[in-house]
Amino acid sequence: MDVTRRIAISPSTTIFESTSRRAQARGAINLGQGFPDFPEPAELLDAAARAVRERSNQYPPMRGLPTLRDAIAAYYRGTQQLTVADEEIVVTSGGTEALAATFLALLEPGDEVILVQPLYDSYLPLVERVGATARLIDLQPPGWTLPLEALEAAISPRTRLIVLNTPHNPSGTAIDMATLEAVGALCERHDLFLLCDEVWEATLLDGAPHVSPLHISSLRERAVKIGSAGKIFALTGWKVGWVVAAPPIAAAIAARHQFLTFTTAPSLQWAVAEGLALPLVWYDAQRARFEAARDRLVAGLGEAGYRVLPARGTWFVTVDLAGSGLPADDLAVADQLIDQAGVAAIPVSAFYVERAETNYLRFCFAKESAVLDTAIERLAVFRRAVA
Repeated sequence: MDVTRRIAISPSTTIFESTSRRAQARGAINLGQGFPDFPEPAELLDAAARAVRERSNQYPPMRGLPTLRDAIAAYYRGTQQLTVADEEIVVTSGGTEALAATFLALLEPGDEVILVQPLYDSYLPLVERVGATARLIDLQPPGWTLPLEALEAAISPRTRLIVLNTPHNPSGTAIDMATLEAVGALCERHDLFLLCDEVWEATLLDGAPHVSPLHISSLRERAVKIGSAGKIFALTGWKVGWVVAAPPIAAAIAARHQFLTFTTAPSLQWAVAEGLALPLVWYDAQRARFEAARDRLVAGLGEAGYRVLPARGTWFVTVDLAGSGLPADDLAVADQLIDQAGVAAIPVSAFYVERAETNYLRFCFAKESAVLDTAIERLAVFRRAVA
């Protein structure tokens, strides 16, 4: 039997995986894939180790440990002034599993979903697995604003769901209250659900508050909020996430979640619960560390002649290639950087489905100062040679 005829198989890996492999093979500094190299938070590591030794390692409740669900509700009450009930929370094995469970819960074959480019690479495959169809619209660079007229024009009688991401990866921008209110009016008018990928919510810098669709009255009963402990605590391998939604939606998501991963390692759930209860000053210190790294990379790239777009959140900044005097072909420049400069970046075109190339590169700043300084030196030499 030819298995490939019975199972849909993609022979390729994502650009994030392939870029990291090339960087490792060539000894390049990896500012491509988004993982920090800072020391990991000892409070979380100690809590997980204690939980493994002292607490149960058997199946926890399918919807998550009650202690963690309580901690999630308290965290949002304290940091975002959101009131979240226990029955509105489902703990998942990472944000991507939360996405999958939500798509399975809200979509049927033949439905349409509006996705906004540049986008996280799992959105489209997950939508297609459900049998739904994606309709794509683009953020408008260099401000990466959401085009509300294009969003409304993409709505059809078959549209069921809009997917947003704020703070946004790769641009580092965030959607403001007025825009979310306009989206809420659209969802109300056309009876749509909104899925908001908010995994970067704790990474907003410079004191900017996070605004969730759950803050918008018209969206409170039709929006799904996705969070990620891996992003909040810079522990990307832990894969502890959650969804927050009105009880009927949360129940439908939980029903799908139970047949995806069923549950998540209890030791990590206990640890995340402890982490979410840390005082706000602890989170302030975390953000300060990322702010310093961002500012270091932005200043160094600016001195080297690169045009860096403003970034309010995530662990990434975006470079305008044409504005930096470089060829406006992000794929080609990204390849050159690995081979000639020894620095890996991600072309923003990798976040598009229907676009061949863009004029932008994404760099991860969540690195130690010495790593960033060496990368800046190499990038400065590269630009002088190419520009």
